[in-house]
Amino acid sequence: MDSEFLGKLKEALCEEEIVKTISDLVRIPSYNGIENQETRVAEYIHDIFEREGIKSELVHVTDGRCNVIGKIKGTGNGKTLLFTGHIDTVPPYDMEDPFEVKEKDGKLFGRGVADMKGPLACMIYAMIGIKRTNIQLKGDIIFAGVIDEEEKSLGTIDLLERKIKADAAIVGEPSNLEICVAHRGLEWFEFNFHGKTVHGGKQRDGINAILKASNFIQRLEEELIPKIEKETHPLIGTSSMNYGTINGGTQPSTVAGDCVLKIDRRWVPGIGYDDVIKQYEDIIGELEKEDKEFKCSLKVMDTSIMKNGYVHEAMEIDLEHPIIENAIDKTKKVYGKKPELTYFTAWSDGGLLSSYAGIPTIVFAPGDLETAHSKDEQIEKVQILSAALIYALIAIEFCE
Repeated sequence: MDSEFLGKLKEALCEEEIVKTISDLVRIPSYNGIENQETRVAEYIHDIFEREGIKSELVHVTDGRCNVIGKIKGTGNGKTLLFTGHIDTVPPYDMEDPFEVKEKDGKLFGRGVADMKGPLACMIYAMIGIKRTNIQLKGDIIFAGVIDEEEKSLGTIDLLERKIKADAAIVGEPSNLEICVAHRGLEWFEFNFHGKTVHGGKQRDGINAILKASNFIQRLEEELIPKIEKETHPLIGTSSMNYGTINGGTQPSTVAGDCVLKIDRRWVPGIGYDDVIKQYEDIIGELEKEDKEFKCSLKVMDTSIMKNGYVHEAMEIDLEHPIIENAIDKTKKVYGKKPELTYFTAWSDGGLLSSYAGIPTIVFAPGDLETAHSKDEQIEKVQILSAALIYALIAIEFCE
């Protein structure tokens, strides 16, 4: 049956059409600082769906910024599959001519080709292929192009608060068509150490915040790092922590009254956000008991704070879930290669969908994550039509 559907889909879709759509999407900047940021992208996608006879709506989320939701309604009693990804990008940074897609050595280059306007176009055309071939399914296929993933994930949070329901989800973050079944949770923490500023000639009258920060780091190294390295996952490996920046004091002849340490903390599935917070609070409490001059306050960095009630939790799916074998089978049939079951090295909105909506989720898409956010962001052209066909075949089996 797959070969019959695949033949029909190949007649309905072509690489050039998808590549043109990717180029059009990239041509519409959608990074932070643009007025209404992602809405022009959402409107473009909405217009495509409308032209193809696919039900679509623009959903206002905040400050003139809209999600776009497309849906192919099933005949009933089937499973619902969610295709989703973000329509914002990071800024162009040092990329030359970032909003015009260029082709070189069989690859497309431009801001957003991989992260993730290219994958979104493949999802869109998977639905278009099903619509054009009049393939009737029992279950629903939903497409959600969401805002703000590069900042606060307000778009996916809006889906959650509108009670999105699906039996499985595919997040289109670039994975080179490997299947990512898990990723770490993520938070950026800021520790503020409070001392007492005096002239360096009277340093015994002061409290050096830099020294207190150093004591804290040493305790983390002695007590917490060994615990983090024991937090393991069969695919991901261990949890992690990185000292990102430290700043304190004003000049050499003044005792530092303040010091700020910022860290990146990631944790494997099975470890909860509250567990992570407690690890740091326990060490701060220990040092406060041992040293009456030790004062430290912990906060989440402003750039990492999500809407109240949400955090960057980890993602994991049961390896027996049918969406996995489905994706393996369809990738082999279309792309001629068995995909690896692996983990996504960054964080994704899949952490929200799986943790807060209970939707079994994988990250699976064309494109090279290692180049995302860089001046060399790229996607292999050969993956583009293949991805659209794979997505369509996954949906046909899953929703039927």
